[in-house]
Amino acid sequence: MNSFIPYGRQNISQEDIDAVVEVLRSDWITQGPAIERFEKIVSDYCGAKYAVAVSSATAGLHIACLAAGLSQGDILWTSPNTFVASANCGLYCGATVDFVDIDPNTYNLSVDQLEGKLIEAEKQGCLPKVVIPVHFAGQSCEMAKIAALSERYGFRIIEDAAHGIGGYYQRKPVGSCQFSDMAVFSFHPVKIITTGEGGMILTNKEELYEKLIRLRTHGITRKVELMKEESHGPWYYQQLELGFHYRMTDIQAALGASQIQRLDEFVKQRRFLAERYHQLLQGLPLMLPWQHPDTESSWHLYVIRLKLDKIKKTHRQVFEELRQAKIGVNLHYIPVHTQPYYQELGFKWGDFYEAEQYYQEAISIPLYYGLTENNQDFVANKIATLLK
Repeated sequence: MNSFIPYGRQNISQEDIDAVVEVLRSDWITQGPAIERFEKIVSDYCGAKYAVAVSSATAGLHIACLAAGLSQGDILWTSPNTFVASANCGLYCGATVDFVDIDPNTYNLSVDQLEGKLIEAEKQGCLPKVVIPVHFAGQSCEMAKIAALSERYGFRIIEDAAHGIGGYYQRKPVGSCQFSDMAVFSFHPVKIITTGEGGMILTNKEELYEKLIRLRTHGITRKVELMKEESHGPWYYQQLELGFHYRMTDIQAALGASQIQRLDEFVKQRRFLAERYHQLLQGLPLMLPWQHPDTESSWHLYVIRLKLDKIKKTHRQVFEELRQAKIGVNLHYIPVHTQPYYQELGFKWGDFYEAEQYYQEAISIPLYYGLTENNQDFVANKIATLLK
């Protein structure tokens, strides 16, 4: 086994290449018809009314927070077991950010911890305006319970579904927004489908959709009915608010529209490989991923947790020896509250026990559509050898 096995990678077909080339040869390569076409395909797939393509999931989270009314003096809660963007988006809006510890089985935001924290926050008069549950590794959070809490405590819900496209919750696609105001996908190359860089926001609420459309393009509208004065002519537009340059290009959208034709195929293979890992790694001194019965994961990641009290190596030794074997393991995630920037805001090690315990034991092992069974066998055998 000589070639490097990454933890994740894109799969680009000739059809994908042809779709991009077609756009490159067309009249539109930035803001043309491919974007609306891609948005419609994704919204139809997920069963949501509206979709807004953006330059990244981070951009999507940012303007989703703004559309939800998050601003100076407000509070956003999210999971510490995520990429920093899930929390940074609140800071971009001038809000205060806090975290809710994770469930030790799913590694998603714990509903029990959320409820307990909400009870205390209500007593202290500091309830969150927005809660961002993160569908870690492709498995949905317990959205029905979170939605019930939002009804009681009055917060808005933005699903960080960066890992989640192709997954299901209670037999409905992640992104349907049945239990949320908005959901945000990522199309980074290691995700389920890719547009290179890019993301998309889903919603069922027209007022949020209209706001998101403006915010991604400098706060500008060309709709006469929204203008503050009579239009000067067909060239006219008005900036109604401070927005951003968060647009996706037609080139990216063409790639995404082509990729999504294989989404079910991609997810089916990931599920097959995940089940195969379950069998190959059974009986070793580690914890395998657990799936909530209400969910069908899209398996963006396959994370093992080492039982360090039962092996003779440290977490770091196992990680580095796998890397030395040309297995591109990774770690998702360093708890956000332990980052120096967040420690300067007052957070510290020890604040969120489960997320920190998980971090000390977790390793993401290779899982992607093109992973061969031979390579998967090599990964599993190497893990078994190291843990003996």
